[in-house]
Amino acid sequence: MTSISHAHLERITVGVDTHKYAHVGVALNEIGGRLAETTVTVNTDGYQQLEQWALSLGDKAVFGIEGTGSYGAGLASHLRRRGHRVVEVVRPNRQQRHLRGKNDALDAENAARAVPAGTAAAVPKSGDGCVEMIRQIKIAKDTAVKSRSQAMIALKTTMVNAPAELREELDLLSDRKLLEYCAELPHEAMETPADAARYTLRTLARRHRSLSQEIDIHERILQTLTERAAPELTSVFGIGSDSAAELLIVAGDNPERIQGEAVFAKLCGVCPIPASSGKTNRHRLYRGGHRQANAALHRIALIRMRFHEPTIEYVVRRTAEGKSKAEIMRCLKRFIAREIYHLLTRNRNMGIQTSAA
Repeated sequence: MTSISHAHLERITVGVDTHKYAHVGVALNEIGGRLAETTVTVNTDGYQQLEQWALSLGDKAVFGIEGTGSYGAGLASHLRRRGHRVVEVVRPNRQQRHLRGKNDALDAENAARAVPAGTAAAVPKSGDGCVEMIRQIKIAKDTAVKSRSQAMIALKTTMVNAPAELREELDLLSDRKLLEYCAELPHEAMETPADAARYTLRTLARRHRSLSQEIDIHERILQTLTERAAPELTSVFGIGSDSAAELLIVAGDNPERIQGEAVFAKLCGVCPIPASSGKTNRHRLYRGGHRQANAALHRIALIRMRFHEPTIEYVVRRTAEGKSKAEIMRCLKRFIAREIYHLLTRNRNMGIQTSAA
């Protein structure tokens, strides 16, 4: 740790470059002068050490932290609970790193300079409530769904290479009956390729069954948690527990950090981006944002286009105006994002008022 003496304390900005085992911090004064640098371990003692080091340099500190959703999550949570302002900083682009060089101290200094410059102003997710619980259960469910799909693919691949007699038994079965049949396949001994094929098919079918049971449990937990976090959201037409979970994860436990429904739409990847040049005046589709939330909005729009009467009438009207299905879908997803944003923020405001009462 390095530092310098100060005749008086001042407002400082601390940038932190986060890693798995160590965090590097650099402090700047109000006019951007570099004050000090420190390295701390990634644990509670290290977080307290970094906080005390910052307060020894200035009477008020703002922290710009890289990776608040990964390696910096623990530090951001600790500082936020202690009443400090925490700003999420994204990594500088590759061109800047190429021109200025890269090491941990430089990355921390860049993070600190991004805060007063205004290039970093995002408030990180709090990650300490029901939505964080939903995010963790969603990881368990998504990985189980992926593993179940892999099991089914492996089972059908094994069928292709199985002995002809066995393959002919299974070829005409539907997926459901195939899984039930394979789960009960007998094998007497490992003496022929047919025995190994039966054993493998039985193992894969039982793995698929086990994962399906696991996924059902995850879905029930997700439904309970989403109804607890945002009961108004899950009651909206076309929004199931899985889609609600994805949209809640984007907003986080502190949706008030999102400064307007346009910002929420951009987080979900459904905002139009200006793409004008010369005499042309047009917009293009934004390809950033949270892709799972974008997919959730797409599913909701599809359901409403098929079963929701006001949406069906809207599609008919816009089609008569000459809009393509893709253009109508983009408009619908933008409208749904606006509706969901107001539901999430209203739900949070009501919760704050209730707790205050």
